[in-house]
Amino acid sequence: MGCWGQAVRTSRGDLTNAEWDRLESLLPRGGARGGRWSDHRRVINGVLYRVRTGVQWRDLPERFGPWETVYKRHRRWSADGTWTMLLSRIQAAEDAVGQIDWDVSVDSTVVRAHQHAAGARVESAASSPQRGHVRGTNQVDPVLRKSRPSGGGGQIGECLGRSRGGFTTKIHLAADGRCRPLALLLTPGHYGDGPQFEKVLEQVSVPRIGIGRPRTRPDRVLADKAYTSRENRRYLRRRGIRHTIPERLDQQRHRKNRGSLGGRPTGFDAERYKKRNTVERAINRLKGFRAVATRYEKRAYVYLGTVTLAALIIWLRT
Repeated sequence: MGCWGQAVRTSRGDLTNAEWDRLESLLPRGGARGGRWSDHRRVINGVLYRVRTGVQWRDLPERFGPWETVYKRHRRWSADGTWTMLLSRIQAAEDAVGQIDWDVSVDSTVVRAHQHAAGARVESAASSPQRGHVRGTNQVDPVLRKSRPSGGGGQIGECLGRSRGGFTTKIHLAADGRCRPLALLLTPGHYGDGPQFEKVLEQVSVPRIGIGRPRTRPDRVLADKAYTSRENRRYLRRRGIRHTIPERLDQQRHRKNRGSLGGRPTGFDAERYKKRNTVERAINRLKGFRAVATRYEKRAYVYLGTVTLAALIIWLRT
């Protein structure tokens, strides 16, 4: 390992030695097609610098090495799930020592997309006869093999929605009781919160260290009135998950107007509901990273990788 593997951090945003020790054994060992990776710690610190400050990739300080190397590593690890794997492994380690509060809160936040985030090129089948293969060779590029895991071309496929303010992307997330993101999901900014409720909770999956299936069921779910639909409540009852979700006034009136056919009132613990602020605080932590607070990436899967890395750092430093 080069000198970067043993050096202390030289910037307030770089990985500390303790954080690096937790990640080092989890990182890929070899480069693509038999090559060698550039030093992982230096490159990850370069990605962190960009995620924290929101600068253009070309403006990365020289101490992180060639900006192309840093950008391509981030794009590749966003596509092949490396950032997601690191996040899940850190979550598993925290769960093994009982450091996850399984009172989970769900919410979303809208992120303004920079004008340069629009216009991602849509590749046709004709332009790539052997999809996933490097042109002129018989070798497969792992990034192309994944074929934009969270994107798909076009505004909707790349999770861009239009509003009065321009392009927006919405981040849906579930956070544990210690204000740390457990699951992340992207949609266009104009999508509603309620229909994404099941999809977000289905993303909650914390592996066990050793034998056992991943934990996917929270002790309790807290959410605001945007998630109060009957479908969401039925989903939670079917999975045996207790929940604290307030009922909208129009739903209360409709139930009372139906009399005995309207069913029983939904239970609601106002005191426990106060704990829902944990997801708001988790969102504030995520938006402390400038490249999360404003989307610059054209591809949705690359932006999701940026958000996932920010979540990983929150877990490492909480």
